[in-house]
Amino acid sequence: MTGASTNQYAAGEQGLGYIYQPRFALLKLLQWPEDTSVLIEKDDDLDFFDSDGVKTLASLKHKAGGDTLTDLSTDFWKSVRIWLDRYNRDGQSEANLRFFLFTTGTVSNTSFLRHFLVEPPMEEYKSLSQLAGVTLSKTKSKLITPIADEFNKLTDGLKDDFLSRIVIFDSGPRIDDVPEIIKDQYMRIVRRDHRDAIFERLEGWWNNTIVDLLTGKRQEAVFGYEISDKLAAFSEEYKSDNLPITHRNKMPSREIDVLNDPRFFVVQLREIGISSNRIRNAILDYYRAFEQRSLWARENLLFAGEMEDYEDRLVDEWSRYRDVVFEDLDEATTDEVLIAAGKALYRWADIESGNISSLRIRERVTEPYVIRGGFHILANSRPLPRIFWHPHFLNKVRQMLGVLV
Repeated sequence: MTGASTNQYAAGEQGLGYIYQPRFALLKLLQWPEDTSVLIEKDDDLDFFDSDGVKTLASLKHKAGGDTLTDLSTDFWKSVRIWLDRYNRDGQSEANLRFFLFTTGTVSNTSFLRHFLVEPPMEEYKSLSQLAGVTLSKTKSKLITPIADEFNKLTDGLKDDFLSRIVIFDSGPRIDDVPEIIKDQYMRIVRRDHRDAIFERLEGWWNNTIVDLLTGKRQEAVFGYEISDKLAAFSEEYKSDNLPITHRNKMPSREIDVLNDPRFFVVQLREIGISSNRIRNAILDYYRAFEQRSLWARENLLFAGEMEDYEDRLVDEWSRYRDVVFEDLDEATTDEVLIAAGKALYRWADIESGNISSLRIRERVTEPYVIRGGFHILANSRPLPRIFWHPHFLNKVRQMLGVLV
C-alpha cells in the first residue's frame, strides 16, 4: 500500500514545491491581465510585473494537507526576511513593491496573520506593526529572532508601510489541481475532448520556457500574452481542417545507419543509388511521420478510415506520376536507364510532392515530413511495398518471397 512518507528527512513536499512554481506561474498569468509578466527564482519564488511597473514578489508554499499558518510559522517569517531585504534595497517606502504569500495551507483563526488575508476579519486593532511586534516579542527562535531584529530597525511608519504591502492567499490549489482549473476555466473555447492534449502541449512549451529562464538562455520576463498566443496556436491545430504538428526536428533514439538499415524503404533508396545524406533525411521523414501518426491515433484526432483514405490518395497520385516516368521503359531498357527513372520518380516524391495541396491529409497540414514520410511508410509496407522507385523492385521482392509475378 502506498501512502505519504513518514520519513522525517523525506523531501516530497519540498520537491513538489519546486515543481509547483512553474505550474502556479502559468495559472496566475492566465488569471491576471495579459500584460503581466513573470520571472522565476529571482528576488523570490516568482516575480510578477504589471503594466504600471509594480513588482510583486510571490512566495509559494505547497504544504502537506491540513497544514496551518500560526503567528510564528517559519513559512511566513522566512518570506518576511526576503521581503525586508528587497524593501530596504529598493528604497523602503519609495519601493514599487508588494508581497504575496500563496499557500495551500490555511491561516489559523487565532493568528494575527489573518489580518493579511484578502478578506481580513472585521475587527478593530491598533496597527499591523503593533500586532507583529507583540508576536515577535514572544519568540526565542534562532531563525525568527534575526528577522525580528531587522524588522525592528524600521521606524513605526515604515513598519506599517512594509506590512501593508503583504497579502496572504491561503487554501490555494494544490499542484495536481492546477491542470483541471486551467482546462475548466481558461480553455473553454477548446473542444472538451482536446483539452487534455492541448494542456499537455502548453505545459510542455511552458516548462521549456522556464528552463530557458533558469539557465539564462532567456533573460526577459515571460508575458501573459505569450501564453494566450501559444494556447490559441495549439487550439488552431485541433480544428477540423488541421492536425497538430509535434515532431518537427525530432530525432529517433537509435543511431541512423544508412548503410545497413534493412527496412524496405531504405533498401529501395540504396537500390537506385540515392546519396547517404538524402537517405538519412528519408529515415528522419519516416520516423517523424510514423510518430506523428501514432500521436494522432492516441489522441483520437483522426476520423474513421481517414488514414486509409489518405494513403490511397498518395498511392493514386504516385501511380499516375510513375506511369508518366516509366512510359517509355521496356524489357530491353538498360539498368542505368531504370535507375535514372527510379531517381526521377523519387525526386518527385521527395522534392515536388510537398507543393501539391491535394496530397495533404488535411487542408492546413502543410508540414512536408507528413507527405514525404507517408510515401516512405507506403514503400515499407509488408509483405509487398505499396509504392516503389526502381521499376523492377517489386518483381525482385516477389521473387525473393516466392510469389508469382
